[in-house]
Amino acid sequence: MPGSSGYYRGGIVCYSNELKQDELAVPAETLKHHGAVSAQVAVAMAEGARRRYGADVAVAVTGIAGPDGGTPAKPVGLTYVALADQAGHDVRRHQWHGDRSANKRDSARAALELLLERLEPNT
Repeated sequence: MPGSSGYYRGGIVCYSNELKQDELAVPAETLKHHGAVSAQVAVAMAEGARRRYGADVAVAVTGIAGPDGGTPAKPVGLTYVALADQAGHDVRRHQWHGDRSANKRDSARAALELLLERLEPNT
């Protein structure tokens, strides 16, 4: 949208653990102990993005969109959405039940809703 450069600094898509570590400073120990799809990694990604981009607020999503990749402990559709700002962080766990496209769309919607909730706390 015209004018978005006034408030949007950038973004990154990092599927691999190596990129999560290198680009967003997610600690290797956090990935090892909790796995890439976890509340802890989602928070570390959001905090890392906020620092890396010098942003007031950052949002991160990590999950298993499908159709493969799920386990009994972390099934397809499991997603964590985190937000970090100067006040701290918030993270939400979601379990989507759609196909890959629907799960990704629901995750994006959840990220935007969390952002709006944080930016407009009285609505």
